[in-house]
Amino acid sequence: MTTSTILLLLLSVIIAAGLSFYQYSYKVKNQSKLYWFLAFLRFISLFSIFLLLINPIISRKITEIKKTPLPIVVDNSKSISELKATKEASELYLNISENKAIAEKYDVQLFSFSDEFQSLEKLDFKGNQSHIDGVAKNLKQLFRNINYPVVLFTDGNQTMGNDYVFSFHENTSVFPVVLGDTTSVLDLKINQINVNKYAFLKNKFPVEVFLQYNGNDLITSNFSIQSGNQTIYKQAVSFSKDKKAQSVIILLDADKVGIAKYKAVISSNIKEKNTINNTKNFAVEIIDQRSEIALVSAINHPDLGALKRSIETNQQRKVSIVKPNEIKSLQEYNVLILYQPTTAFKPILDQNKVAQINTFVITGTATDFDFLNQVQNDLNFKMSSSKEDYLATFEANFNLFAQTNIGFENFPPLEHNFGVITAKSNVNTLLSARVRNVPVQNPILTFTENGGKRKAYLIGENIWKWRLENHLNKKSFEDFDLFADKIIQFLVSNASKKNLNVTYESFYNSGESIEITAEFFNKNYEFDEKAQLTIQVTNSKTKATKKYDFLKTMNSYKVNLDGLEAGNYSFKVTEKQSNTSFSGSFEVLDFEIEKQFVNPDKNRLEQLATNTNGKVYYPNQVENLIQSLIDNENYIPTQKEIIKKSPLIDWIWLLVLVIIALATEWFTRKYNGLL
Repeated sequence: MTTSTILLLLLSVIIAAGLSFYQYSYKVKNQSKLYWFLAFLRFISLFSIFLLLINPIISRKITEIKKTPLPIVVDNSKSISELKATKEASELYLNISENKAIAEKYDVQLFSFSDEFQSLEKLDFKGNQSHIDGVAKNLKQLFRNINYPVVLFTDGNQTMGNDYVFSFHENTSVFPVVLGDTTSVLDLKINQINVNKYAFLKNKFPVEVFLQYNGNDLITSNFSIQSGNQTIYKQAVSFSKDKKAQSVIILLDADKVGIAKYKAVISSNIKEKNTINNTKNFAVEIIDQRSEIALVSAINHPDLGALKRSIETNQQRKVSIVKPNEIKSLQEYNVLILYQPTTAFKPILDQNKVAQINTFVITGTATDFDFLNQVQNDLNFKMSSSKEDYLATFEANFNLFAQTNIGFENFPPLEHNFGVITAKSNVNTLLSARVRNVPVQNPILTFTENGGKRKAYLIGENIWKWRLENHLNKKSFEDFDLFADKIIQFLVSNASKKNLNVTYESFYNSGESIEITAEFFNKNYEFDEKAQLTIQVTNSKTKATKKYDFLKTMNSYKVNLDGLEAGNYSFKVTEKQSNTSFSGSFEVLDFEIEKQFVNPDKNRLEQLATNTNGKVYYPNQVENLIQSLIDNENYIPTQKEIIKKSPLIDWIWLLVLVIIALATEWFTRKYNGLL
């Protein structure tokens, strides 16, 4: 408190006392106790008012003890129940959190996790996933720039997320408490099945199965694949102490259109503790939509190989590179790619007048433009003999199909004859041309749609450089290959545009996220951000129905159908205002990943503890863990002295005192007839 404030307070005392004395004692003949009481009340009220006006700052010294946070995190997934460790998990964490010495030293905070990380309220061990990596990420957000220990009650079996061994912060020491019996028991397990989502009718499709063995004896197991009640594949597989993993590759027949459901089974004559992980369901959608594409060229060029490899990354496509005189019939083809057409292409184009197959025309320096102007009515080519390099510019308003900009502006230029290209009909351009970064009117990639016939035009050769550049930038051909596939998909399908497009899988595993995405377009085929989409899901067996609302994201609508039991479901998506609808079906396969484990993963928990300077403990060692935390001098509470300054005007009781003093004075004067 400053000197000036003290002087003001003294002056306030003098003024308040003087005014009180003047009113109740000055020139008063009979100075009774009543007058002294009233003078005292007046002094209190006046001095309090002066205090509020001066508003002195009162400083207080507060001692604060800051404890190190101690998050205790408990695994609440189904695997803890399967390993019969629920009692240990429910009781042991309380031994730590309720220990008085721990509570005095640490700020104990309780959390639980399964697929999500949350404050521990109740343990039911019904979580469908174990996301230990999510524990690390959430603790980083809660406790930044702090050194603290973590007690982690878990079996170490993670089913989602990144490897948790390397996820925890450098300033965090993790002390895992291993839940579950670590005694090694014999167990056969189907660890993973790799299979494509789609297969083509009357073809064979590969299935890769990874089998795992836990034990030390030499055993022979029986592996089989079943379709319904029929065993369609069977094989003996041997395991030993030194050979605990096997992979089996099988070719299955795709003989019927639709979703083909299979069950992989491994068994032996030896009794196992856990047989749930001996079976795994999988499904493949058999489709009869393979597209035969003729890539017709009279010359050899690197573009041909690049296009073939790019298009055939989609297993529904098969590209045949042929010369113009080698095609006798167009009936077996779905799309024609005419690479730099000349008069040699005339027989094919004459045939296509009848076949009406969609075409993709690619022009370049070897193209006969006079011939091309005669055989099509979409573009008019006025080309000179000189050559030019054309850079691409992405047109964001292109709306025939969804295509993101994969860096077209940075791709190498395409080579083409210099000249002017004008549209003779309605065209929709995805890529326009630049010459030395100066925009020109010529398109590079454009599309036409007339009735049921579709065409695409690529102006320029050396597109193989684009694919290579994409790989150099992204370490993958994926973006370019998807771009090529969308062009072919546009040409393969003659269906008219739909206002409502729904994307979903034919099957899901129970316990996994079931997400369905939808797009709704207005009459101009623009994304409608005000659409009201709902989905009605019906269980085909029980006829139970649930209804959900879609939530809008950036450029689509999404709904999550988590919690559906295994079974077949039909659904109907409806847009409320236009009453547009889409119907489909999917199946939820009976598969619970949390029931696949027979032992805790103590090796990875030990690695986690080593990486974070922690230590692994077992349930019978919890007292040792408690003592270790108490004795650990790295986590000592710190004492801080904080000077807290409070203005007197914030003290509400001073205002109350003024009101009480004035009210008492008024009632006393009123009662004694002094008013």
